[in-house]
Amino acid sequence: MDIELVGRALTTLPEDDDHPYRSGPWRPQVEEFRADDLEVIGDLPTDLDGVYLRNTENPVHPAIQRYHPFDGDGMVHMVGFRDGKAFYRNRFVRTAGFEAEQDAGRSLWAGIAEDPRIAEREGWGARGRMKDASSTDIVVHAGQALTSFYQCGDLYRLDPLTLQTMGRATWDGRFPAEGVSAHPKVDDRTGEMLFFNYGKEAPYMHYGVVDADNRLVHYTDIPLPGPRLPHDMAITEHYAILNDLPLHWDEDLLKKGVHAARMHDAPTRFAVIPRRGTSSDIRWFEAAPTYVLHWTNAYEDGEEIVLEGFYQDNPVPDPPKEDRMRMFRYLALDVMQTRLHRWRFDLRTGRTREEHLREEHTEFGMINEGHLGRNYRYVYAATAKPGWFLFDGLVKHDVKTGHDERFALEEGVFCSETVMAPRVGATAEDDGYLVTFTIDTNRDCSEAIVLDAANPADGPIARVRLPQRISSGTHATWASGEEIPGWFGVERAADAVT
Repeated sequence: MDIELVGRALTTLPEDDDHPYRSGPWRPQVEEFRADDLEVIGDLPTDLDGVYLRNTENPVHPAIQRYHPFDGDGMVHMVGFRDGKAFYRNRFVRTAGFEAEQDAGRSLWAGIAEDPRIAEREGWGARGRMKDASSTDIVVHAGQALTSFYQCGDLYRLDPLTLQTMGRATWDGRFPAEGVSAHPKVDDRTGEMLFFNYGKEAPYMHYGVVDADNRLVHYTDIPLPGPRLPHDMAITEHYAILNDLPLHWDEDLLKKGVHAARMHDAPTRFAVIPRRGTSSDIRWFEAAPTYVLHWTNAYEDGEEIVLEGFYQDNPVPDPPKEDRMRMFRYLALDVMQTRLHRWRFDLRTGRTREEHLREEHTEFGMINEGHLGRNYRYVYAATAKPGWFLFDGLVKHDVKTGHDERFALEEGVFCSETVMAPRVGATAEDDGYLVTFTIDTNRDCSEAIVLDAANPADGPIARVRLPQRISSGTHATWASGEEIPGWFGVERAADAVT
């Protein structure tokens, strides 16, 4: 393994930090590495060609008052696969907020569990006065990796090979003032990226389309009755699906400056809009009240639209007696009781049908992105350690037959969101590989593991040793080599940029 230390962030976290989400598997990194010719245990397939990118919150300073796992700075980890070999990079997303706090040597903005009024500076976000950490999601569009923030903010552009921050997306001066939420959708077939944002000012939500040439070509209002807290969206071949969920801020408290979310006595509502439609084209559908963090996919089935995602049977769990873990109850899959669910919207009648597809608690489902917005069969979802925001394995859900295959990690070993990487020349939906990072607290190391997407229960076919144990994390994406400019170049001079 050829390793080079290329950067290090200033940190003021205590050496004996015992915060439950800044220690153990969530222990953050401050060093940035470039590592080539990684050690491989097993045989890496030569038809695995591309990069696995994972973003996550990685704090370097204590919170002003109270830290939440969603508050840390964005750090992207990448492992690339080519010709049966692997290489690794990790970089902080050099947002304006990260650079300002590096200069100040402390936190300047309020986190999600803090009163926004304690922030020392104005900030971003649907809630306001937050640091845009760009630490939630990552996609690849028009040859660039784009990181995003769940409360809306800038999209930061990264070189998908070197992870060098290349500045904020501008879309030729048309980037929306309301920002962009996490979970934009990139349609591989059209090259378009579809996105949404939300906030506390009417119309409370917008929806837009960026074309394959990175131009904002559509932007429209999605009028809502008040401020909401959506997290994800879905698309089909001809439609986008936005949501109005009954778990959102208490508007009476909001008038007093208190950002407290609760379940309201209202149905779940879905806005189905043509991909280039306006507010007058929206069809609204109602369903049972719930909250959904993540959708898996949607597609058109005759005159119906089918939407699938993770329904929460218990969106507002009772807090435990231990005050320190109180705010983290909203993160545990078994506590929220997340289950794979299906909604059917009849475009002729306006009626909704829905059903649980599974009773098992899973979430963070990934699919073969070549089937995004189209009829599909497989979801690769995470299982979690009871009571914790930690993934301890994965399940391959067959949404057509009901059959599942499971892969469980050893106790004390956790993984990230698992991507499906189609093999070069793939002919079937599950013809490829599953890739994820592991965080091994038993051996104090991390690996990228590769599984056969058709038979994940067989376990890893290859394990790639990383140069450091990384922090646990969530959202990830896969980009094939053909999507990445310069993939076939031998030298990557920009790697020297820290």
